[in-house]
Amino acid sequence: MDSVIHSNGRNVSDLDQLTQSLARNLKRWRGERGFTLDALAARAGVSRGMIIQIEQARTNPSVGTTVKLADALGVSITTLLDYERGPQVRLVPPEGAVRLWTTPAGSFSRLLIGTEKPGPLEMWSWRLMPGEGSGSDPHPGGTVELLHVTAGVLTLVVDGVEHSVGAGASAAFEANVPHMYRNDGEETVTMTMTVSVPPVR
Repeated sequence: MDSVIHSNGRNVSDLDQLTQSLARNLKRWRGERGFTLDALAARAGVSRGMIIQIEQARTNPSVGTTVKLADALGVSITTLLDYERGPQVRLVPPEGAVRLWTTPAGSFSRLLIGTEKPGPLEMWSWRLMPGEGSGSDPHPGGTVELLHVTAGVLTLVVDGVEHSVGAGASAAFEANVPHMYRNDGEETVTMTMTVSVPPVR
């Protein structure tokens, strides 16, 4: 199972710090939302035991689990990983991007930057090697994804329907249904993707 945090050039102490940040921020945001462990577990579809382990910094959750928790709390993954809050302009250097999904063949997704206003908004960089793909469970209603393919041909599957998106083309879709990004071709696919999640009501 892919963990949410990969080395991506970081040393062990950096990974430990990210695990600690995730633990601290999950507990903080759960408190701010007024969710008990049971309430968050039910809302996110994640076991109570897993939430306890994350809050105690005893595990690196999978990408899917982290996305579910962020969605349930109405915050971005960036916030759960405790990026610095600063002035109106916030710069994230290349080494500040966090690789959240990776495969031995070289596919990956990397969270470039995110914000909480007016609701969680994230920008991602993706690379899919030939024959590989990554699926996602439905996000909360109102979630929208925008993507722009810069190389190769992406097979975008939304609610079971396949769409071919070639280099230079873009796509937008409501992401409250199962969806998948797949590379069925022989050329590496690279793309930039933005995810907008509505604020928690």
